[in-house]
Amino acid sequence: MDLIHRPRRLRRTPALRRMVRETRVTPDQLVYPLFAVPGRGVKRPVGSMPGVFQLSVDGIVAECKEVHGLGVPAVILFGIPEHKDAEGTGAYADDGIIQQAVRAVKEAVPDLVVVTDVCLCEYTDHGHCGVIQGNEVANDPTVALLVREAVSHARAGADVVAPSDMMDGRVGAIRAGLDAEGFSHTPILSYAAKFASAFYGPFREAAESAPQFGDRRGYQMDPPNAREAVREVLLDLDEGADMVMVKPALPYLDVVRAVREAVDVPVAAYNVSGEYAMVKAAAANGWIDGDAAMLESLTAIRRAGADLVVTYFAKDAARLLG
Repeated sequence: MDLIHRPRRLRRTPALRRMVRETRVTPDQLVYPLFAVPGRGVKRPVGSMPGVFQLSVDGIVAECKEVHGLGVPAVILFGIPEHKDAEGTGAYADDGIIQQAVRAVKEAVPDLVVVTDVCLCEYTDHGHCGVIQGNEVANDPTVALLVREAVSHARAGADVVAPSDMMDGRVGAIRAGLDAEGFSHTPILSYAAKFASAFYGPFREAAESAPQFGDRRGYQMDPPNAREAVREVLLDLDEGADMVMVKPALPYLDVVRAVREAVDVPVAAYNVSGEYAMVKAAAANGWIDGDAAMLESLTAIRRAGADLVVTYFAKDAARLLG
């Protein structure tokens, strides 16, 4: 009698499936993004991202307490200043919105890891990620401002700084700047492979950071390029990055896998706003099971090789996984 292979034997019951599961998602692997705005008692819904809000610092603190209680170990903070200008001075002001939020969160929830996004797009009146010269973002003048921003975040108490601008050489400059100011212990999570993606639209509403002219294709990566993404990652590691990120996640799972195989440092992937909004919209219309799609998406990102997932689903997922 010919042997019949029966892989289904190990799928028969939930306990068996759980026992042989190859990839697991836990709250420990999630990072929750938050948007800080001036004022007090502000909780402004983001229309394209159900369940996501712009929050004043008191609201950020409350969210961080809840997140910590759910077992999520980290948040990443984005700031929207009261006033914007050509050089994004609010990004590196000692009393800037992110600096205020970091100090308040670290005082209220000291064990929560606070990551800060280091970029200028939320702070500039033109919406680009750096200093404009002519019709282009000038690399080196922008890097000098990013160093000031990263140091100001570290001075406020940030546990990790995360440059997302995609300027050349910014990781090395930030590392040197942090070290010179006594923050050699502060890790850098580099958005090393950040693509010029169509999936950022809802984020730009939340962060009020849409470019006022042109686009970001001159500095963010071209979506067809996977080998270049690995090169960008290796360059950032050579400059001193401690962790690297691929952004977006789901349309770039092949890149997540390629990066995972190329490096031996922690790899993060950003489950971006458009990915979140699509699941929420389809679930609201009754077209999919939102919770199941959320967990399947997070599992796919982990299966591709991400150690950490930055996701707006962090609270919802933690409730289910807990």
